Amino acid sequence: MSFAREASRAIRSTLVLWVIGAIIYPFAMIAIGQIVFPFQANGSLLTNSTGQVVGSALIGQPFTSDRYFNSRPSTTSYSTADPKKDDAGVLKTGVSGASNLAPSNPALLERIKGKDDPDPSKKIEGDLTRLKTAGVQPTGDLVYTSGSSLDPHITPKAAIAQIARVAKARGFQPNQLETLISQNTDGRFLGIFGEPGVNVLKLNLALDQIKK
Repeated sequence: MSFAREASRAIRSTLVLWVIGAIIYPFAMIAIGQIVFPFQANGSLLTNSTGQVVGSALIGQPFTSDRYFNSRPSTTSYSTADPKKDDAGVLKTGVSGASNLAPSNPALLERIKGKDDPDPSKKIEGDLTRLKTAGVQPTGDLVYTSGSSLDPHITPKAAIAQIARVAKARGFQPNQLETLISQNTDGRFLGIFGEPGVNVLKLNLALDQIKK
């Protein structure tokens, strides 16, 4: 068989594989995603009562008000980076990850336990003190960041620990919030992998829908 025929066959095979891999397969996946899993394929976006997109079910957001269930601490503040004040370049890189601070690291201890100082203006209140002052029993996920620092979930225990504070701030009955937590708790993946988690953004959106 001549070299020209072999080269022609190789070129045709390459073109066919390129069309399949670079055009047909990607567009087929896009079509399947939009038809079968449109919510997930478009970013799992969540909207409020007016239809405005407020975030993704896959990326955590910070909630610090007593009227809402608080989320996990974040080392990246990915959801709230201001494009005009993005000194760390978070929005440019999409960076995520843990702080990688050791348990004995002074910076981590200062954030969690706080820092005493003779000068009241320099005293730093730690997360433990802040939570206890708000009447919340601290749990690990309310104090430590996750591996990605973008975790949208907290444990059911962490959500339950905040019921009294949220109920008091909104004038709700605790059993109303217990029901909301149950409704917004995601179970184990395929029923066996991972642990149940409460999606904080979903929970807080449902919270705003409650009428006294």
